[in-house]
Amino acid sequence: MTGLYEEFRIAVHSVWQRRWLAMAIAWGICVLGWLAVALIPNTYESQAKLFVQTKAILPENTGISPVERQKQIDTVEQTLTSAANLGKVVRGTDLGKNLVTPREIEGAVNGLRTAIKIKSEQDNLFEISATMSAGGRSDGEAATLARDVVQKLIDIFVEENLAGGRGETSDTLRFLDEQLAKRQKELEIAEQKRVKFETENLGMLPGIGSVSQRLETGRVEINQIDSQLIAAQSALAAINGQIAGTPQTIAGNASGGGVNPLAQAQGELAGMKARGLTDQHPDVQALKNQIAALKSAGAGASTSYGVSNPAYSSLISMRAERQAAVTALQSRKAALQGEMNAMVAKQIQEPGVAAEQARIARDYEVLKTQYDKLLADREQVRLRGQVETQTDAVRFDLITPPSSPRTPIAPNRPLLLIAVLLAGIGGGIGGAFALGQLSASYPTAAKLEAASGLPVIGSISQMLTQAQRDERKRKLRLYVGSGGALVGVFLLLLVIEFIQRGSVV
Repeated sequence: MTGLYEEFRIAVHSVWQRRWLAMAIAWGICVLGWLAVALIPNTYESQAKLFVQTKAILPENTGISPVERQKQIDTVEQTLTSAANLGKVVRGTDLGKNLVTPREIEGAVNGLRTAIKIKSEQDNLFEISATMSAGGRSDGEAATLARDVVQKLIDIFVEENLAGGRGETSDTLRFLDEQLAKRQKELEIAEQKRVKFETENLGMLPGIGSVSQRLETGRVEINQIDSQLIAAQSALAAINGQIAGTPQTIAGNASGGGVNPLAQAQGELAGMKARGLTDQHPDVQALKNQIAALKSAGAGASTSYGVSNPAYSSLISMRAERQAAVTALQSRKAALQGEMNAMVAKQIQEPGVAAEQARIARDYEVLKTQYDKLLADREQVRLRGQVETQTDAVRFDLITPPSSPRTPIAPNRPLLLIAVLLAGIGGGIGGAFALGQLSASYPTAAKLEAASGLPVIGSISQMLTQAQRDERKRKLRLYVGSGGALVGVFLLLLVIEFIQRGSVV
């Protein structure tokens, strides 16, 4: 610690020995720095806050939903700083004064683009700000110009959202009307061409639709008939199987005049099988057990005679119906196949007719679809235009009007003045210290001993006369006065700065 303290004392002594040099350097830096600070033009900023409220009126019919409206507002916000809009701002404010050539206006537009900021603080709340420098104009003019630029931007923002949307609707309606008239003429021509072609090729194009469509319809119907035919043939085969297992006659009782119980039970069993009941059905098993019991009891031993089996007759009738169904399906399939073969033969003979008909029909359908879509779009746009013109779909509320700045936002001149003062003092001290390091003198005996490598026996203190002491006091008062003058100039500049800030109109 003793060594550090000694070094500090030596440094302070070195600077103090060259204090007038330090003072001169400090004055030079401060004067030049304060002059540079004074030449920096003031910059003024004007701000305004605008709230945009959107209402969705008939969003399903007009297509103007809150999301769609928000997209339109965001688009206007992004294009607000376009060259065209900034050109309107330049020509509508004092920025365009004395600007004649397009290059001068373009330069003003480029400079204005960097001076404008638009940001969305919340949903539909926009802050618009503009900064103007006093370079080439007075502080009052710069402040007024910043406010005028913000006001002009607000006017353009409102105009683009209201008048711009309505103008876009009018242009869209005009375009849709032109397209509808054009599509209507094309549709009439296509309709006449289609009717003429079908009339000329009536023999080649029977029925409704193209040949390919009818062939496809026929294939689908044949597939359905095939499925029905398979089912009908299966049912017929089942009936044939049941007929094969059913007796044509059943035994009758000659003595009693009634029906033999065994024959009656067998007839009921045949009827169940004719209905499709399997051997595993409980009623069939019960009836089989009954027949077995009757046989074992000798119920069929009496004199009997053959009686027509009603179950067999019913099965024969059902077989006739199913045979007729199979025959009808086969006839229908043969007829469809013949029609399809005839249409295929016609296609082979005249391949261009079917292709031409398909092309004409396709062109007509495309034109009709486009016409219907354009008609629906026109009605939607027309309704949308009525909503925008007859209602307040968008409402603008100026939360904070463009401010009239009274103090500049830049530069921070008081802070710069302080920085220059500190830089001047630091520069003076640093210069004096650096010059002391270049000197060949030794402030203490220890420094001399360390530099020479020889022992120093002692040192002699300086003795001053009374006249020399008086002279030193006089120089010290001059030095303190010079430093006080430097601080006084600094304070004076601060006062002037605050007075100028308060005088901005």
